Amino acid sequence: MDTRLQQLTDWVRQFPGLAQAQPVPVSGDASFRRYFRVTNADTTYIVMDAPPSHEDCVPFVALARHWHRHGVAVPALVQQDLEQGFLLLEDFGDQLLLGQLTEDTAEDLYGGALTELLRIQQLTDAPDYPLPPYDAALLDREMQLFPDWLLSQQLGLELGNNERALLDTVFAYLRESALAQPEVVVHRDYHSRNLLARPGTNLPGVIDFQDAVRGPVTYDLVSLLKDCYIRWPEARIGRWVEQYRLQSLDAGRHHADADTFRQWFELMGMQRHLKAAGIFARLSIRDGKTGFLGDIPRTVQYLVDASARQGALRHFHDWLVEVVMPAIETRLVPELQQESPAP
Repeated sequence: MDTRLQQLTDWVRQFPGLAQAQPVPVSGDASFRRYFRVTNADTTYIVMDAPPSHEDCVPFVALARHWHRHGVAVPALVQQDLEQGFLLLEDFGDQLLLGQLTEDTAEDLYGGALTELLRIQQLTDAPDYPLPPYDAALLDREMQLFPDWLLSQQLGLELGNNERALLDTVFAYLRESALAQPEVVVHRDYHSRNLLARPGTNLPGVIDFQDAVRGPVTYDLVSLLKDCYIRWPEARIGRWVEQYRLQSLDAGRHHADADTFRQWFELMGMQRHLKAAGIFARLSIRDGKTGFLGDIPRTVQYLVDASARQGALRHFHDWLVEVVMPAIETRLVPELQQESPAP
């Protein structure tokens, strides 16, 4: 029996119009949180189940209130019980940006997402929740997920001293670039699975913002445009990057020229994709969420392509091409094919 689901159901049914509510699963995510939809006579709501032993709802509640008050399209808080880890939220629907993106819709949808991103980047801290910094320690912990979980545990690679030294050098290079960027509010997961298309506007609904920090100006831009779940041609990405550089320049978020901003973007993308590839492996190995394995080849390919454009990272690029990508092809791709046999 799902004891927490029963507790959640009892909690929801105390509110007007929801006495007979039957929570219907909507989704989980890459954490311990679960989401359900409940309906009264004329309205639907989302119920977040965030077990207090694993998830802290305080950042979510503080940021939801503050961001909503300042015009960011995050779900309105309807009811909360932080002790139990239950939240009743406005329902933005099920239309993830990922499912709405096509060659024809991309310009409009990304235009709205960039507009909303600039609004987020201009926010002040919530009075009751100062954002933590995206500091060197956090950047390093994230990059370390790549060798710890993808290389060693998922792919079974044994790293020698030279390879570890190479990674240390690359991590330091990426860390220094990230810390040199102007700081803004960073959502940290601003991508097509955390943005919802809404009727009547190209501005997306924004979810999964509870891990926000104050950090590099290009981080969320990378999350959006070098998305681990969908890939666009380089020329199109370049146009969107320049569009946002100009928007954020006019808003006073930075003073970078086109070349500097693009270099920040490229190196920030490498840091994020090191993290993401490691997280996808960890989700599979530790949490049994094998569905994320299919996103690893795309994510590592971003690293291959970006490092090819960086003279200082030539040895890292060669190692990715000669060691890591073949390991993915021989050890990961067959596993994916077994899980998703051809029809």
